[in-house]
Amino acid sequence: MNSRKGSSRKSSVDKNLVPNPAHWRLVKLKHLVEICNGRDFEEVEAGQGYPVIGSGGEFAKASQYLYKGESVLLGRKGTINRPLYVNQSFWVVDTMFYTIMKPGTCAKFVYYATTTIPFDFYSTNTALPSMTQVDLAAIAFVVPSFEEQYCIARFLDRETDKIDALIAEQEKLIALLAEKRQAIISQAVSGRHQSNAKLVDSGVTWLGKIPRHWTVCALAYRYEIALGKMLDEKKISGEFLAPYLRNADVQWGSINVDDLPQMDFGGSDKVRFLLKENDLLVCEGGEVGRAAVWRSALPECFYQKALHRLRPRSVNDTTEYFFFVLNAAVALGAFSESGNKATIAHLPAEAFRRSRFAFPPREEQNSIVAFLKGKTAALDSLLLQVKKAVSLLKERRSALISAAVTGKIDVRDHIADEEPATDVASIT
Repeated sequence: MNSRKGSSRKSSVDKNLVPNPAHWRLVKLKHLVEICNGRDFEEVEAGQGYPVIGSGGEFAKASQYLYKGESVLLGRKGTINRPLYVNQSFWVVDTMFYTIMKPGTCAKFVYYATTTIPFDFYSTNTALPSMTQVDLAAIAFVVPSFEEQYCIARFLDRETDKIDALIAEQEKLIALLAEKRQAIISQAVSGRHQSNAKLVDSGVTWLGKIPRHWTVCALAYRYEIALGKMLDEKKISGEFLAPYLRNADVQWGSINVDDLPQMDFGGSDKVRFLLKENDLLVCEGGEVGRAAVWRSALPECFYQKALHRLRPRSVNDTTEYFFFVLNAAVALGAFSESGNKATIAHLPAEAFRRSRFAFPPREEQNSIVAFLKGKTAALDSLLLQVKKAVSLLKERRSALISAAVTGKIDVRDHIADEEPATDVASIT
């Protein structure tokens, strides 16, 4: 039997959820709405008519609708923490619940209230997160009269629209800053940031023109490339245990060294897979080409087969420079299939060795690295500030909704001077 992630002794009715103001009622969701299962999309003809809605919103059209009117959709399997408000004829998939409002219930108020549910607590403790109808129905809320529900919903519509507009502007700025950052890197590693450079065609589609004195060749001529050790849990004896890096531990420009798994690295494996200062680790799968330079964050660390380890064959090259090259290569589609921008699933070592790149003299590599570190540091600092602003706005949005739907703030005065969009009495 599935169990909840929280304490099994805790009731679905939170004992700390006290009505505030006192005239609000403490009620379970099942007293506000009827909860219904969605149905398999395969049951209806696709391609016309009514929206088909999943956890991410509308994704198709269907010839029939399952329900018409206001409803709050809640996740049943998979994505369970993203309530959706709908007010039209629609079909909802079988991994979702849809709700039918009972008399005296404002659908928009229910939507905002359900966004405050601690879904992690109520979800079943299985590989695929899920929410049972019984558990969902038993979750309690404090609820005012219909008129106050309606006022709260109108207030939150207005205020969250303002916050969402600010978030959208900040996210647009994040995209522009990220685009600028990428353009600077791509220009620099192709030598086009130097206005006096004499350019020639590199012969590499994604790279374009480069300074005439740069060298273009297969990566294997400049770097030693080696995949890590294949994990075989049956062969772990525990005699030579040591930490190793996985694909997920290598992100752009950073490497996780916390709570690393271990396996045996004895004999020749210890020499073959031991990481050295300034090794460049490159993801073989997942986001192919994602890379970071190893800075000896641990006295001894190794790496798994899901990663390539690159070492320069001579002092003519630096992994710090090639890290930026890979950043541009991934962005410009160097590791996409047939140039159609569909990312390939894996980057085999032999294919990587044959891949062609442009290499300036070591002095220029060092100069480009210094230039890019300065430029990207400034942009990264600005990006961090904007992302923090977005995070604070989202926190503000959540706090405002929580305060409004629990009666911690009285919103009636905020909309008293507005003309009602609808006659409340007519929709009770």
